[in-house]
Amino acid sequence: MLKPLRTVARVALEKANLYSLVLLKQASFLSEIGWFQSYEQKQSIDRNGGPLPWVTYSMIAFLEPLLRRDLSVFEFGCGNSTLWWAARVGRVVSVEHDAEWRMKIAPTLPPNAELHHVELIRDGAYCRKAAEYPASFDLISIDGRDRVNCAKNSLSALRPGGVILWDNSEREEYIPGTEFLKAQGFRRIDFWGMGPINLGQSCTSIFYRTENCLGI
Repeated sequence: MLKPLRTVARVALEKANLYSLVLLKQASFLSEIGWFQSYEQKQSIDRNGGPLPWVTYSMIAFLEPLLRRDLSVFEFGCGNSTLWWAARVGRVVSVEHDAEWRMKIAPTLPPNAELHHVELIRDGAYCRKAAEYPASFDLISIDGRDRVNCAKNSLSALRPGGVILWDNSEREEYIPGTEFLKAQGFRRIDFWGMGPINLGQSCTSIFYRTENCLGI
């Protein structure tokens, strides 16, 4: 009896043009990486509920095997990304402009993660927070607010061989920042695709120089 019921259900779904969606959710790349869970829960998580940075899946896949405990990260904007970095590198320092969000995230962080709240004023203290740590970080993640000014004011915080990660780098308003990095001798690799939660594709980019910490 069960098999005929499944057949009837399949026919009904096909007539409603929903059967392909059912197959996609049951066995697909999006199912394997946990996109459906992230979309339904509106959280940047993997299929097991573990934290992920809210960047493209292609960037996550590229970075994960390259990260080491001797690396340190600074990030503009905190969240599940902070937990993800902290589980893979030796030190994470984050700055967050939203005081309420900072209070929610702070209790979840491990000892190797440091979180600061700085009021968001364009071209103010927020975008200059990384510069308070000269030559301290191997990677700076620009995924918060005032991104162009964050890029322009953070290079002194990079160690020799340090790299910049820039999320949503396809946006036109960020061109002055990405062109600034190019003028400073950085090369660029784009990682297009979907990310957690999002329905459409976007781009996350790595900006790097020769002899960089990721070996690219």
